[in-house]
Amino acid sequence: MADETVKRDRPWIFRTYAGHSTATESNALYRSNLEKGQTGLSVAFDLPTQTGYDPDHPLSRGEVGKVGVPVAHLGDMRALFDGIPLDRMNTSMTINAPAPWLLALYVALADEQGVDRAALSGTTQNDLIKEYLSRGTYMFAPAPSMRLTTDVICWTYSQMPKWNPMNVCSYHLQEAGATPVQELAYALAAAVAILDSVRDSGAIAPEQFPGAVGRISFFVNAGMRFVTELCKMRAFAELWDEICRERYGVEDEKFRRFRYGVQVNSLGLTEQQPENNVYRILIETLAVVLSKSSRARAVQLPAWNEALGLPRPFDQQWSLRMQQILAYETDLLEYGDLFDGSPVIEAKVEALKVEARGELDRIEELGGAVAAVESSYMKQRLVESNAARLAGIESGTQTVVGVNAYTETEASPLSAGEGAILTVPDSVERQALDGLAAWKTARDEAAVAEALGSLKIAAQDGTNIMDPSIACAKAGVTTGEWGAALRDIFGEYRAPTGVGQARQTTFGELDALRKHVEAVSERLGRRIKMLVGKPGLDGHSNGAEQIAVRARDAGMEVVYEGIRLTPAEIVNAALEESVHVIGLSILSGSHLALARDVLARLDAVGLDDVPVVIGGIIPPEDAEALRSMGIAGVYTPKDFQLSDIMTDIVQVIDARIEKAA
Repeated sequence: MADETVKRDRPWIFRTYAGHSTATESNALYRSNLEKGQTGLSVAFDLPTQTGYDPDHPLSRGEVGKVGVPVAHLGDMRALFDGIPLDRMNTSMTINAPAPWLLALYVALADEQGVDRAALSGTTQNDLIKEYLSRGTYMFAPAPSMRLTTDVICWTYSQMPKWNPMNVCSYHLQEAGATPVQELAYALAAAVAILDSVRDSGAIAPEQFPGAVGRISFFVNAGMRFVTELCKMRAFAELWDEICRERYGVEDEKFRRFRYGVQVNSLGLTEQQPENNVYRILIETLAVVLSKSSRARAVQLPAWNEALGLPRPFDQQWSLRMQQILAYETDLLEYGDLFDGSPVIEAKVEALKVEARGELDRIEELGGAVAAVESSYMKQRLVESNAARLAGIESGTQTVVGVNAYTETEASPLSAGEGAILTVPDSVERQALDGLAAWKTARDEAAVAEALGSLKIAAQDGTNIMDPSIACAKAGVTTGEWGAALRDIFGEYRAPTGVGQARQTTFGELDALRKHVEAVSERLGRRIKMLVGKPGLDGHSNGAEQIAVRARDAGMEVVYEGIRLTPAEIVNAALEESVHVIGLSILSGSHLALARDVLARLDAVGLDDVPVVIGGIIPPEDAEALRSMGIAGVYTPKDFQLSDIMTDIVQVIDARIEKAA
């Protein structure tokens, strides 16, 4: 029985990353989760919202409501938070390029509700550097992106003192293959870049700058190497304290604290034997809650079946209950730090710090994090690290239970049958289009034009973007209109892929594959040419990059132009480059609509003989539908042997040669 006289620490904030379909349905999910004991919200926006497009933009086709909630205007924000008191809620918004806009909508809603802006607490992720490296939801080049991030930090410092304006996000770096040292160094380099920008802007007085430093928070990842991950968190805390003291002269200890939230690793969740993921999630969670001196302030856990598709409310509840059991049924919160004084922990922490400092020095020599993005230095290193990780799994030197070891299994009753995952109906997109049209019909177009004009002037002359954005929100401007106005000023941007410069993968099994490629290339009369395309708005490019790298290392000629291409652009590239095969990577759930569009366009230009293969998070019934419409190969996370995928692709091309003959 628990001793009621023992003083217990307050538990961390319990969150679930959630949102799908519509604002109304997401609101019902939020309220249900709060009733179950969740203590904070973590809003997942759909890809059009994350990239500053309305549902009616060509790139939004098939993407609306799939990986998050669509928020096109203030009306959607009202529906999303209906019945949720903003002044009593800690809201985390995973939003980056349009962070000023989504925050403006949130503030406009608070103003409508009569909530004091100073009472609002929560976080905007607002970390664009990691978007160029891993997640891909950037809109503008680094310079204007840094300016907008700086605007949010400076504005919230005076207007919303309880708000964390930036979550420096190493989570997606690990998802892109970062080693612990890379995760430490790249996240801290990003934090330095933005704080230098804030300091140099002069918008915050020097004597107040330490307080602004204290509002910067982090969002990290925790993988399966439990001891290393625990030590990484302690290294983060110590390195951040060091940077705050030595680079920025912050004397007050509370402003130097490493405040972080976490979502534990999704990259390691497996499609095979997915019930094993429950144990993986628990072990990863322990790395961020056991050590009191570096315990997470907020934790959100993935669901056990995310490698299969969108989790259901039950699946999210299961992850929430894991947190609650850890916090309330164990005695974890009754003790000080369990690892202080451990020579093993101290040695590992120090080793991580030494390596991270070395990598930080290399980035500084390049000119800082922004320069390391523009030169593709950091992106290349991530592509190489991820290639090494996958090679370890393929070769068996890195054991993954149920994937490359202990693969004999009973059928799982948890993932069988209809309704095993959440699916977003196609009607959601039509509903969003109708709602957008109705919103535009009801608003004052003159007020919209005036607000957008003021926004453009602010973007041009350097005025802080937040007040004009809030005025736009109140006037009825849409997400796509806000994005288009700023694209007119700042232009478009395509980040380096890191594929061309990544070091070559070398291990024995490539020899046979290379000979196969050479033989088929000889029959073709020229080298096999593969187009790797990412249609739609899905910016998670890790899989596409690894396919491109392996195809290159196998001896193919590879065309890979990065993320966010329309089906028309992909087909045009296939035509201009005279490719032999097209590989599509789609992880957002929009595979059916986008594949259908690509196939129709290929047929229209006479390229129906070019085979198309596709990879992504694809349920079995969708895989069958894709094959029925003419897709030559479907690959999901269970297909981890990249060389086997390459062999399949070469055989598909070879079969087309036989058929043509």
